[in-house]
Amino acid sequence: MASDPLSQVLTVLDARCVLSGGLAARGDWVRRFPQPNALKIMAVAKGSCWLVMAHLPAPLELQAGDVILVNGKHPMRLASDPALPVPETVWGDVQSVADIAPRRHDGDVLIIGGHVAIDPVGQNLLLDVLPALVHVASDTPQAPTLDWLLDQLVRENHASQAGAEAATASLAQLLFVQSLRAVLSTQADEVSGWLRALGDQRLAPALQMIHAEPARNWTVAELARGAGMSRTSFAVHFREVAGTAPLAYVLGWRMRLAEYRLRSASISVSELALEVGYSSESAFSNAFKRVVGRSPRAYRAGAATPRLGLTESAGIQPHG
Repeated sequence: MASDPLSQVLTVLDARCVLSGGLAARGDWVRRFPQPNALKIMAVAKGSCWLVMAHLPAPLELQAGDVILVNGKHPMRLASDPALPVPETVWGDVQSVADIAPRRHDGDVLIIGGHVAIDPVGQNLLLDVLPALVHVASDTPQAPTLDWLLDQLVRENHASQAGAEAATASLAQLLFVQSLRAVLSTQADEVSGWLRALGDQRLAPALQMIHAEPARNWTVAELARGAGMSRTSFAVHFREVAGTAPLAYVLGWRMRLAEYRLRSASISVSELALEVGYSSESAFSNAFKRVVGRSPRAYRAGAATPRLGLTESAGIQPHG
């Protein structure tokens, strides 16, 4: 993989945006969504509605062209009016639609919806660094790109051309990536950990160095020089932004790469050890077990049924 840190992380997490349908509504209506425990994405293709979440200070009006990412940790509801009564599930004229954007619908509002599929082991690695709500409004600098993507998704859904399924999948992924770019531009103070670090321009050169050569025996002084900062200033700023020390980030990223390779390749443990910067299989195995909680071989054996609930030290920013 090229040394584009965000692209690498999304690849390692197997993060893919899947748009599966949506809802069409008219008149007075409410649709309640329980806590999904997954990263959800929604885009308002037509009309407007209100989003209500318990942690928001007030209901948020969503307009045509708005895109939201919800980190899956809170229930929410969409409604024509936030003052309407809260139903068990649905109240009023609301229809689920199986197509991303049906050719015909009678609603005043059309919302495209889906989720971001993530390898279960790494799911919290993404959910934990995002704010509860990412809102990319239709009047932000990112809006023209998102509006174009939404338009193309509708066109692909209607055209029935050869390759439409592949095109739709690629457009959905672009919609997700552009939303992440938007949050780094407009809500950077609300993200945390590795994602906040990737959006920090002062740290960007050092992170590109780490991701380009994860096996290198990096020192804080080398990374600081790459970032054009003193060693002390770099170390302090890195911890403030990423929530962890620079070399702890290096260790965490090596382990994420190792997990990915164990899941996706037939590489031997000894070859993998060299690939991620260890001179011996035993040194790598000890480090992997300390961070992940299982030996590399045990991890590979269980990769077909990965476990949730790994300790925080299994993240990109391990402690210690």
